[in-house]
Amino acid sequence: MKDVVALVTGASRGVGRGIALALLAEGATVHVTGRTRSEAQAGLEGASRGSLEGLEQEAAALPGRLVVHPCDHSDDAETARVAEAVRAGNRLDILVNNAWPGYENMVEDGDFTWPRPFWEQPVWRWEAMMGTALRAAFLTSRALAPVMVSARRGLIVNISFWAAQFYDGNAIYGMAKAAADKMAADFAHDLRPHDVAAVALYPGLVRTEAVMQNAGYFDLSNSESPRFIGHVIAGLWRDPALMSKSGQVLVAAELARQYDIADVNGYRPVPLTAADFAKG
Repeated sequence: MKDVVALVTGASRGVGRGIALALLAEGATVHVTGRTRSEAQAGLEGASRGSLEGLEQEAAALPGRLVVHPCDHSDDAETARVAEAVRAGNRLDILVNNAWPGYENMVEDGDFTWPRPFWEQPVWRWEAMMGTALRAAFLTSRALAPVMVSARRGLIVNISFWAAQFYDGNAIYGMAKAAADKMAADFAHDLRPHDVAAVALYPGLVRTEAVMQNAGYFDLSNSESPRFIGHVIAGLWRDPALMSKSGQVLVAAELARQYDIADVNGYRPVPLTAADFAKG
């Protein structure tokens, strides 16, 4: 993928970082955004680790080229600045809308507020998921889709999850993920005449920094590394039938089976299905 240019938002840690590293391992030029610049800042934010600085160090050994854009997507001007910088290169093949502040501050003043009924949810959580994550995905896509339309090739990926279809503990979370799916579907409708694809992509349980910090609470037997979904996105990009998948909700582990992609440790995650969530 040495000729491929990608942008991954929210890549200082977690799934976004893994996607960026996977695409870099495949030789792509990868632009990334993130709020956390250093490991020291990560500590101040309450994260054990994960920063743009750390990503740069890890990326140094990989064949692709990393371009870092410190960015807080709650500020439209910062989102626009990143889009302008990417547009200046006159090429973008893959956009991954991953920036997601919605998991922050699940515990407030010692109280786990995440599973409260919707009428007891703090308004800031709505703003984080809708006003920042979804808005940034729309504004970034809006600004950069013309580059793909002009080239008559491109792929927009919204990172989403089964909460879009089934209750998963938090009403705002479900609404945000449903909106991410609908955004991809409607983007696909508008982009189809220009041979540009848009999809919503579901990971499974990912061994992010936060998950591993609380590993004792999770069954990791069918978990995925953060890089796994990135290699799946690379496989999707190479798929000659990509346009036939545009507008769909796709499960990363199922695509991996189709493309014969194993995780970094050789494990092949079992795809979760609607039935797994429908049974509660």
